[in-house]
Amino acid sequence: MDNRQAIGSWLSGPRAAMEEAGAEFGYRGEQLGLPEDGPGSLARPGRRLGALAVDWALCVLIAYGLITDGYGQSTSNWALLLFFVLSVLTVGTVGFTPGKRLFGLRVVALESGRVQPVRALVRSALLCLAVPALIWDRDGRGLHDRLARTVEVRI
Repeated sequence: MDNRQAIGSWLSGPRAAMEEAGAEFGYRGEQLGLPEDGPGSLARPGRRLGALAVDWALCVLIAYGLITDGYGQSTSNWALLLFFVLSVLTVGTVGFTPGKRLFGLRVVALESGRVQPVRALVRSALLCLAVPALIWDRDGRGLHDRLARTVEVRI
């Protein structure tokens, strides 16, 4: 085997190696019954991170300007609390945060399509821990979405 081939297979990851061996994985979201593209398809990581950045910046701005009147550790703590409250209230009622709406995303429950407040509470608490959001499954859903039985889709 040529060294370039070995490096290329290492960089492309185990999924690409399995696909070269003949395994068929399908597209992300296929197992969940979602379309491949367009409205209702699984949200891509770039949009999700962009929406998260907008929501976090909004919470930091509110904490900085209205609560702590300066930037410090307490500002970050207040921003995290505001982010939790924002996420629970907005995802549990309308299905999206301001950042998600701006990026054209919505959180839906797999069975009913509407996120119940308890699921929004579980999802938001796990999201604030950060680690569950960094562990993804084959469909690109974070552990926080899997445990809450939700999925983030494009509008």
